[in-house]
Amino acid sequence: MYRLIRQKLGRRELFRGGSLAAFTSFFQRPATAAPTAGVYEAIGMKPLINARGTFTIISGSTMLPEVRAAMAEASQRYVHMDELMAAIGKRLAELTKAEWGMVSCGCAAALTHATAACVAGGNPDLHVRIPNLAGFPKDEVIIPKHSRNVYDASVRAVGVRVVEAGTPEELEAAFGPRTAMVYILAGPEAEEGALSTRVICEAARKRNVPVLVDAAAEILTVPNVHLEAGATLVTYSGGKCIRGPQTGGLLLGRKDLVQAAWVHSAPHHGYSRGFKVGKEEAIGMLTAVEMWMKRDHKAEWDKWMARVDHVAKRMASIPGVETEVRQPNGLSNKTPSLTIRWDRAKLGVTGAAVSQHLFTTEPRIALPTGRGRDRDREAVSFVPYMLHDGEEKIVADRLHATLTHPPKQEEPKNEAPAADLTGQWDVQIEYLAGKSTHALYLTQKGGRVEGTHQGDFVSRDLRGTVEGDRVRLNSAYTERHGDSLMFEFSGTVRDGALSGTVDMGEYLKARWTAKRHQAGGRG
Repeated sequence: MYRLIRQKLGRRELFRGGSLAAFTSFFQRPATAAPTAGVYEAIGMKPLINARGTFTIISGSTMLPEVRAAMAEASQRYVHMDELMAAIGKRLAELTKAEWGMVSCGCAAALTHATAACVAGGNPDLHVRIPNLAGFPKDEVIIPKHSRNVYDASVRAVGVRVVEAGTPEELEAAFGPRTAMVYILAGPEAEEGALSTRVICEAARKRNVPVLVDAAAEILTVPNVHLEAGATLVTYSGGKCIRGPQTGGLLLGRKDLVQAAWVHSAPHHGYSRGFKVGKEEAIGMLTAVEMWMKRDHKAEWDKWMARVDHVAKRMASIPGVETEVRQPNGLSNKTPSLTIRWDRAKLGVTGAAVSQHLFTTEPRIALPTGRGRDRDREAVSFVPYMLHDGEEKIVADRLHATLTHPPKQEEPKNEAPAADLTGQWDVQIEYLAGKSTHALYLTQKGGRVEGTHQGDFVSRDLRGTVEGDRVRLNSAYTERHGDSLMFEFSGTVRDGALSGTVDMGEYLKARWTAKRHQAGGRG
């Protein structure tokens, strides 16, 4: 078939720009071969050096060679998925010392399936109605206030009503006949204090209510620290420190609930069909756990520290640059890192500009950025966690070159504002699909603007500038559950109207226009 396609289409039509060689060489490599950029370059992509960490937006971690080999083998044969998950569940129990285990389509899916298990218990009459929980005997989930976060959307996706508790007294009052589960986000706030995991688990145990702990980015401990503390279930991401498939996740804990969670996941129908996990990911995730038990974690740590030391020594030759090695607290994202600081006035560049320069020039490097300890200090960080051997040298060289010869930054022109934006503006935002009407209530003094941005549901404070005809307005809002919604309006003011692009961060960009509010219009 391949030969026939080539004869009919020709090399140039099949893959333009030399991409065919990249594809064929990539797929002919053994599973243990070092990664190359060829397969990405073939579709016009420019891959990254990951000096930032296991963030999903930059594709998490890289799979271990053993995981890749296992997935390649698994992809060549057929199995019955219920039988496969039963076998994997038993093996995960042996490895982790939990009662049972399950592989999910990422940690978020594991949270959803665990919630469904606690709400519906494997009952198909209930399963097919999720997320409409009308008539369900249990439809409430308690979440301590310290555990409200952007990822509890995976719990809410089942349709449950969230009951918050901020004190021991509120926790006691939160329990009731409709309580299906308690959800806790693992981290420092859950380790000690009045609403620690142990305190919550003890209160839940008295009422026979399951407790689910979200430990997505943590290292896998055996025996499991959360189950030892009294939790019923715990979830992990497969594509972080465990270095399994990025689309893999783990659910460990009480056998009946983990098995019920599998009933509430694909390939079974209903809401869960969208959370399908393939045989390849299932075997890959199991292999990653097997390898976790065999890996030399001390040797890995020593390698990370050597990478940190290399970058620190390279930065030491730059006058005015300071470095600080930071050690992790707790079990999440357990890796050393290096903070690199400098005086913004002396080097003439911000941390954000350095980070952006390295991200947009080749070889591309992703690293964290942030302010230093005071207003005049800038900083970026270096995280060795997910580097390939030798990449620390590339990072060190590029950081050195960037800090010694900083990229030119656009100087403010200090032009007088072309208009006074004080007043109310009706804003039309055109998303990738769909439109929305917002409102801006602005007060301008000189070139500075303050006010309020009224969105579809909530309002948020707004600040910005007007230089000549150029307008930049910023607003941000964090929902109670952790979703951060930011809008950066940039554009021009002309003929009494505003227009331009709005950057919404992780939600990409949109077009916007605004006109002064007219009486009788939007109030």
